[in-house]
Parts: sequence; structure tokens; C-alpha cells
Amino acid sequence: MLKVVEVTSRKDLRRFVRFPDELYRGCPQYVPALHSDQIKSLTKVSTLSYCTRKMWLVEKDGKVAGRICGIINPHYNELYSLKRARFGWFDTVNDIEVARLLIGTAAAWAAEQGMTEIHGPLYYNTLGKQGMLVEGFDNIPPFNCIYNYSYYSSLIEALGFTKECDWVQYRMDINQPLPEKTKRLAALLRERYGLHNASLDVMKKDPAQVKAFFDMYSEGFATKVYNFIPFTEEEKQEEAAGTMRFVSDKVSCALQDMNGELAAFGICFPSISKALQKARGRLFPFGWIHLLKALNDYETVDLMVCGAVGQWQGKGVSAVFYDDIYRKAARMKSKWAISNPQIETNSAVNIWNSYIVEPYMRRRCYIAPVSLFL
Repeated sequence: MLKVVEVTSRKDLRRFVRFPDELYRGCPQYVPALHSDQIKSLTKVSTLSYCTRKMWLVEKDGKVAGRICGIINPHYNELYSLKRARFGWFDTVNDIEVARLLIGTAAAWAAEQGMTEIHGPLYYNTLGKQGMLVEGFDNIPPFNCIYNYSYYSSLIEALGFTKECDWVQYRMDINQPLPEKTKRLAALLRERYGLHNASLDVMKKDPAQVKAFFDMYSEGFATKVYNFIPFTEEEKQEEAAGTMRFVSDKVSCALQDMNGELAAFGICFPSISKALQKARGRLFPFGWIHLLKALNDYETVDLMVCGAVGQWQGKGVSAVFYDDIYRKAARMKSKWAISNPQIETNSAVNIWNSYIVEPYMRRRCYIAPVSLFL
């Protein structure tokens, strides 16, 4: 017997957050998020000041068998002149009826709010996890990426969803020789435009420079990232507080032009995925020890976000920051680099044609009319 439970109590919120712990028990690739981070994302982030969301569980014979979060981002709908709801935090046992009830419940709610389409898996904005894994199930994802069982896509497609877009990720041996073309282009751009390295360790201590960075990040990606939604001031401050303390000059890069203005950046973190697996969703009593060790282990580096300020886009500055990241990673004795998810239609993915890389993961956003479930 199946039963839908709307998550309104603290008890059900804990069940919602902890359901994947049981679902993925014994799965060597799954990377659990910290429970405290999940609860904050679902209850306290600034994005909820303008987004609407509801959460549901589906019980099967009294046990949780699935979860889903329905989301409406009015800024997105206004910007793109659409009436779309999102679904996220989607997890289910391999049961089409459970999946149907989860999606149907979210779609019915979306229709009540005047929405005509539903797509996902997505976060409230482009800062969170998005995209259902459709290739690369044998690999461990970076901490900021979704992992799911291979049957998810079969269930969602059986319900009538179709592909909206795909993101791709690659893995590369960071000890391979840097392409000569990249080195020549990096040297040329440094000389011609006066591009030079700025210290992120210094920048992150200056609130004005941190704000400038996130202003540039939001404005610079507005036309480059699919489904991008410009960040509010509160979102920028929140993201800065949560991430900048982990950014360092060890493997990341910030480029300034001859006037000292930020031109481009490449932000990388040491992989913490295996540490999160050991932590099992909890910082205490020992999870923080695993994370602390991982933050000082650069064997695998996650390329989190790379980009250029508007006027520098399309000028090849990626060669400069990849050249710098490559040299820094070599000094840190890194072995592997995992690229951040990039939309497959973005010309930026062509940078990987200059390197020897292997496909690592592919994730997909699905879309369907809500009328399909009414």
C-alpha cells in the first residue's frame, strides 16, 4: 500500500534527509551530503525568500520508499517567460508506481500554482546539485554532484519525461604534458593584455573584492550557463560565506588585467567525496576529521567553476588559467582532475579537445507537461 506524506514536521524532515542513507546503503559510488547541510538547504537558505517549495515522502507498507521536493522559482519564470516548476531531491526505490506517485504529487501541486511544465532534477538556482546521472555509474561523483542508480532514468522516461539538456564531465591525468598550443596562447595573452595572477588568499579577506568576484560571476555567466538565474545580493553573500574560506592559491587561479580588474578565474578544490562517504552524513563525532584530512589531500582535484568576465569571454583566457592550474596542481603532486559539469552545447567544452581526457559522467535534466500527470 502506497501513501503520500507531505513533509511539515521536524520528524518527517529528518526522514526526508536520511532516506538516501538506507536506499544507497552498500553502494560504493554514492556520496552522502551532510545532514546538517541538507536541512539548511531545505529550510534556511536565502533563496527561499522568493522560491516556493514543498516536500513529500511516499511510504510503501509503512516504510519510506521515495522522496521529492517541488520548487517554483518566480525569478526563473519571469526571466524566461515560462511557467515551469522544478523537482529536486528525487530518490526512489525501483518501483514505477512509487515514482509515478512522487512525480504526480509534485506535478499536481505545480498545476495548482499555474505551472504548465515540470523539469528536473534541479536545485532552486544554479548553485546547487542538478541533473540526473545517465552515464558514469561506476564513478564516484564530486561532492557537489548528484549520484543516482541507473534505473532512475528508466522510471522517469517511462512516465513521459524527455531530455531537456545534458551536462558532461571528464577526467584527465594531470601529469600529462600541457599542450604546446595552450602554453603558447597563455604566454601570448599574458604579454599582450598584461594578464597576471592575483592572490585568492588575499582577495578573500577583502569583502569588497569578494563582492566584486560574485558580481562578476553572476553577470558573466548570465548568457553562458543554460537556465541561469542571476543571484540576489543575499545569495551572493551566502555563497561567499560558505565557500570562500575553502578557496586558496594552492590549485585555484584568479587573473587580473593591466588595470588590476578581475578578468578570469579557475576555482578548484581537493576532492572530499571519499571523506563524505566515511562521514556518512555527519560531522560529529568523527566526520570532521575525515573532511579535514581530505582538504589537505590534492591527489584528485575537482575543477569547480571556471570562467571569464564578459569582455574577456571568447578571447582564449581559459588557456591562461588552465596553464596556471596545471602548474599548481603539479606542485601539489595531484594525479587526477575532474571537470565541473558543463552543458554539452556550450562551446567551452571544446577546451577538452586539447587534452587527453576520458568521459567521466553525464547527467540530464528532464522535462514534461504537468498535464501528463493530472
